[in-house]
Amino acid sequence: MQIKLLRFSDKDFEGNLKDCLEFDSSNNEQIMDVAKNILLEIKEKGDKALIGFTKQFDSLNIENALSLEITPKDINTAFNNISQDQKKALEEAASRIFEYHKKQKNESWSYEDVEGSLFGQKVTPLDRVGLYVPGGKAAYPSSVLMNAIPAKVAGVQELIMVVPTPNGERNDLVLAAAKVAQVDRIFSIGGAQAIGALAYGTETIPKVDKIVGPGNAYVAEAKRRVFGTVGIDMIAGPSEILIISDKNSNPDWIAMDLFSQAEHDELAQSILISDDQEFLNKVNLSIDTLIQDMPRKEIIEKSLKNRGIFILVKNLSDAAKVSNFIAPEHLELAVDKPKKLLKDIKHAGAIFIGRETCEAVGDYCAGPNHVLPTSGTARFSSPLGVYDFQKKSSLIALSETSASRLGKIASTLAKGEGLYAHGLSAEYRIKK
Repeated sequence: MQIKLLRFSDKDFEGNLKDCLEFDSSNNEQIMDVAKNILLEIKEKGDKALIGFTKQFDSLNIENALSLEITPKDINTAFNNISQDQKKALEEAASRIFEYHKKQKNESWSYEDVEGSLFGQKVTPLDRVGLYVPGGKAAYPSSVLMNAIPAKVAGVQELIMVVPTPNGERNDLVLAAAKVAQVDRIFSIGGAQAIGALAYGTETIPKVDKIVGPGNAYVAEAKRRVFGTVGIDMIAGPSEILIISDKNSNPDWIAMDLFSQAEHDELAQSILISDDQEFLNKVNLSIDTLIQDMPRKEIIEKSLKNRGIFILVKNLSDAAKVSNFIAPEHLELAVDKPKKLLKDIKHAGAIFIGRETCEAVGDYCAGPNHVLPTSGTARFSSPLGVYDFQKKSSLIALSETSASRLGKIASTLAKGEGLYAHGLSAEYRIKK
């Protein structure tokens, strides 16, 4: 397979790399228009519009929006339908995700200064959160766990899950994951209309404070448009993996790790950086051999041919520089001394340290969250966490002494800005 090869030493390396990192978004205008119109309909007509869109896009012929809610009985039935191995896997993964995320929980704090004034921060969970989960034949129970568990750890009072069920097709594994993660209510709706229902509320769907979870391009655009009315987790781009590997790695392992992202979709990006040309050749041979047995062979081939990149560097220090420039969603350090190389890494969504640590395990059960910043946003964004479901309020309680002393400072600055009412408000507390 012909995969693009870039050399760090080339004069036009950075420009060529930028070109390779871009992806086609030519359909964005059409997607934007569709999402905009759907959201407007939901906002204005509520359940009536939701019923219409559910009939149109999911072929569910319903007359009452109340029938869109999946009952606790149906959820329990789904849980009982899955195999014992699946139950055990869900419960073990949930336990590990819980243990990791409970360490992220922020607590309220305060202190008193020498004048007897109190300052601090009150941390409170969001009241209600909406979780979008892809549905139909797609089964993403891991997304349910990764989004729901941090919300529950944070103390969110009510977690509303929406999942499309085209032609009435429900996925038992997804519903079972919702039970394990203690999701409160589930509605069989999807698409931009589900985002609108969560953002604005309808007669049946409760309005939420924040929406999280992955979806297609229409879902992503709808989330972007409702931001401000509600909070959102992020606008995710195509999935990415970047592997830094030396010559001592197993080329078959590296090839399969590249496949693990390429099989998501044709826009997914798999990048391998190495300081050894011969090793890159070996990985290419492994790709040609292993791809023959892949069920999603066509998707992998298109992804690697169109967006895959091999990058040859002189040393691992240069590899770290390239990685920081890309700021990948997933970064594997498959080298002899990965912890040493880790010190040079500044920007990445999740970092997988050492040859034994494949990204795929992180997707499901290692513990850290798999909802990660994409498209270079790891330069300023973090993985989804408990902190995304908490908010902070500043605490200020002034003593008479502080009110008098600080009032003079505030008055001086306020009047300097031309805000005299501010200044007088502060001056009223000044002791004469």
